[in-house]
Amino acid sequence: MRLRDPELKYCPVCDEEYRADIKMCAACAVELILGREKIAVEDVLAQKKATRSMELSVDDDLVNIRKGPLLEMKNLQQILVREHIPSLIAGEKKSSCGKGCCGTELYLQIRREDGEEAMEVLAREFTRTTGLDHHDLSHVQSVYDERARQTVCPACGFSFSTSNGICPDCGLCFA
Repeated sequence: MRLRDPELKYCPVCDEEYRADIKMCAACAVELILGREKIAVEDVLAQKKATRSMELSVDDDLVNIRKGPLLEMKNLQQILVREHIPSLIAGEKKSSCGKGCCGTELYLQIRREDGEEAMEVLAREFTRTTGLDHHDLSHVQSVYDERARQTVCPACGFSFSTSNGICPDCGLCFA
């Protein structure tokens, strides 16, 4: 865990540190929180991690959060272990031995109650490893509709006429 100054401010999204007189994160455009607030939140999370059992039982309400090949599921499982979130890898009961040797895809399962935290951990890891933490993702949900007169490119955010099936700014092709 990073050492925090209780008198400085921190971005709750990107975790950047700011002087106490700054109000908004320059990168994320969100309101900053005081270091003492950040410390309190981190203490609660650390306590939750310390008391969370890493043992899964048959009584646990398990949910599938990812499906994929064994190596990918093992990598995701290790990411969750570092955050003290227990998980298991399971195959489909009908078509797999569950060991990953039969060529079928496997499921990464967690306790339902750990779902939100696990998904946040995996989303942060995806963003970190793809380099997306340095990109503007505000237009990622944009959809190209050829019937519309104007559209916004989901890759770069450029607004253009749909008469052109290619974004004039980044070259993304929609045809």
